[in-house]
Amino acid sequence: MPEGFVTAQLGAGYEPGAVAQQTVAVPIHQSSAYQFRSLREARERFALREKGFIYSRNAHPTQAVLEQRVAALEGGVAAAAVGSGQAATAVATLALAGRGGHIVAAHQLYGGTVDLFHDTFADLGIDVTFVDQDDLDAWRAAVRPTTRAFFAESVANPVAQVLDMRAVADIAHEAGVPLVIDNTVATPALLRPREFGADIVVHSATKFLGGHGTSLGGVVVDLGTFDFSASPEKWPALSEPHHRFGGVPLWDAFGREAAFITLIKSKYVGDLGPALSPFNAFQIIEGVETLNLRVDRHAASGLAVAAFLESHPAVAAVHHPGLASNRWHGLAERYLPRGVPSVFAFDLAATGDDEADYARAEKVIDALRVIRLVANIGDARSLACHPATMTHNHMTRDQLTAAGISFATIRLSIGLEDPSELIADLARALDAL
Repeated sequence: MPEGFVTAQLGAGYEPGAVAQQTVAVPIHQSSAYQFRSLREARERFALREKGFIYSRNAHPTQAVLEQRVAALEGGVAAAAVGSGQAATAVATLALAGRGGHIVAAHQLYGGTVDLFHDTFADLGIDVTFVDQDDLDAWRAAVRPTTRAFFAESVANPVAQVLDMRAVADIAHEAGVPLVIDNTVATPALLRPREFGADIVVHSATKFLGGHGTSLGGVVVDLGTFDFSASPEKWPALSEPHHRFGGVPLWDAFGREAAFITLIKSKYVGDLGPALSPFNAFQIIEGVETLNLRVDRHAASGLAVAAFLESHPAVAAVHHPGLASNRWHGLAERYLPRGVPSVFAFDLAATGDDEADYARAEKVIDALRVIRLVANIGDARSLACHPATMTHNHMTRDQLTAAGISFATIRLSIGLEDPSELIADLARALDAL
């Protein structure tokens, strides 16, 4: 963990003296809009020539603290906080793809991201090519003249494949496009994508950043590593003058430090409206303050549970890269030396028949008493999920197979309970088979 990480986790983006009350905790600025001291001030802010708050759909003071804090943890230059992780992925990739662009993405993604890329983006005229994230030649072969971004998860949900990020980043940069990483599962407490060549990070802040399953939120972080001016024709929204930005190219006005995030906020968040409420921003900030402590506990408990599952006769495979037997263990040692995330999956012995495999998974899940059946991850509580019929249920059979999911697969998100209680709960459920 880099020097100053915990200090930033507790204080980045907020100076108590900035408000009259001088509160230690970040205030909830519960206002839909902001009063201007003069019409000239209003004019300058709307024209993006002066910083300041206008309307909470675009930004508010509590959100600004969250953005600066997460950007600091990821080593980025700027961030945009939005209403959910799905919104973060959507606005980041829309801003990159533009009109008629193309994205290369890993097969191994959260089901909602696959739906967005496969269905909704197709409706918008944006093509997405899915590749096996471990096949470096496939990443290269998928590049087109219209390619505008690579997209992958640092640690995939639900089967916990670890991306060879440096290798994929190098291929993206050879193609002249940025690598976007969904770092939700790993969090910057375990892995900072900037250190391995990534250019943009997205988070579902609903998960580990918030940590308590109470508030939706998402964050896009520009790591400041990609030079959009090297091929300006690829990103006209940044390089060409536009009347809504005062007739000045955003790259000229804001540069590497803020142009991309300004585009996201002023156009995609402003037009589409996926705003983050002040209360949810406050809740997520409170969670971020304990991020490293929680993630350390999550990781240690997750590995203990995975080791137990590997020894149980009813379990055919455990997809946890902290185990020496796991295919991605070597990559985990390289990219995750502080610990492996607590979101992983295991497979029951499969019969080859979906309904029979579902029935076995149902029997195990319904027998759990400590671990809860919830379609979420990164909660303080331990959660179970059946991806094939829940979070990834819209995916085709081929898509499920490519993502390593079958009807015998059960996903776990290990929380903060005593791991011995979780192991006992799983043992009791598995023994029922």
